[in-house]
Amino acid sequence: MDAFIEQAGLGRILAKVREGERLSLDDGEQLYQHPNILALGALADIVRERKNGNQAFFIYNQHINYSNVCTNLCKFCAFGREKGHPLAYEMSVDDVKDKVRQRLDEPISEIHMVGGIHPDLPFSYYLDLLRGIKEVRPDVHIQAFTCVEIHHLAQLANKPVDQTLDDLIEAGLGSLPGGGAEVFSPRIRQLTCERKLPGEGWLKVAKLAHRKGLRTNATMLYGHIETYRERLEHLDALRRTQDETGGFLAFIPLAFHPKNTAMAEHTNTTGINDLKNIAVSRLMLDNFPHIKAYWVMIGPKLAQVALAFGADDMDGTVKEEVITHMAGAETEQALGHRTLIRLIQEAGRQPIQRDTLYNILATF
Repeated sequence: MDAFIEQAGLGRILAKVREGERLSLDDGEQLYQHPNILALGALADIVRERKNGNQAFFIYNQHINYSNVCTNLCKFCAFGREKGHPLAYEMSVDDVKDKVRQRLDEPISEIHMVGGIHPDLPFSYYLDLLRGIKEVRPDVHIQAFTCVEIHHLAQLANKPVDQTLDDLIEAGLGSLPGGGAEVFSPRIRQLTCERKLPGEGWLKVAKLAHRKGLRTNATMLYGHIETYRERLEHLDALRRTQDETGGFLAFIPLAFHPKNTAMAEHTNTTGINDLKNIAVSRLMLDNFPHIKAYWVMIGPKLAQVALAFGADDMDGTVKEEVITHMAGAETEQALGHRTLIRLIQEAGRQPIQRDTLYNILATF
């Protein structure tokens, strides 16, 4: 395999990977521009195997989106709506508890919950959401509220972010999802999500969460108007934050879906673009334990292939995905755990059912 990578012209980067030496942004640029996707995948697979052996992870989880009312209204988003819009909705605490009750017969270990930046809901509502879920399902891990939402909740609570996190943890919060990162580049944020918390603010919230003992994920929304360099600067910012705190669990590259957004003139990402992002992410994020191939975004079949391109996690059952499907995703809204196991096995990996913190629950 090394000879194949060297023949593709990637011998210098291969030597750095074999030595465990950190890749530079220029290295990353070369990887993004390289035409041999198989050599790139083989390089990323070296790192994947070094970190996780032949294991590929999944989780039995449930997604709940409590409201799509949002003041940010990012141009790449098909989910958010102004308050009063015909498609706007907000769930009561009882509505959310009913969602949890509907799946009590399933071995769900994680509730993943995010929503828009709502202008009116009080801080107490979010605490009651967490307490309500724990009331119905006491043992479940709640991964909820992106760093953008946490910043908003701190403003609602009129408290510093770290004290706000204390209140949320006491109510049942277990970890933070990775959304809201988009691309950290100020240029991109000005053009696509000028009302959103800046990239530095996102990273600051993540660092505060890590210091509280909360693990978090990280994402990057790619495939719209960003450059390769802006992607790499985003990855480098995450890498430096991980050097500082060690609190990130997984990185999830998120493929842009343009349908029903204010950027609908753009096209969907291609399979090569998706695989390249996963491979480059695995190679650049040398201090991240896990890279997800999020099947909701790229489809189960390509996510399966991505297990040979640096990814070691397919996320989970999800049960009801709304945000990406409102942007035109044609994937299923849920996958059964048996399907995930089969996809992983066919890819030549060992399926590992995990919890949110990557504790092993079952092997297959």
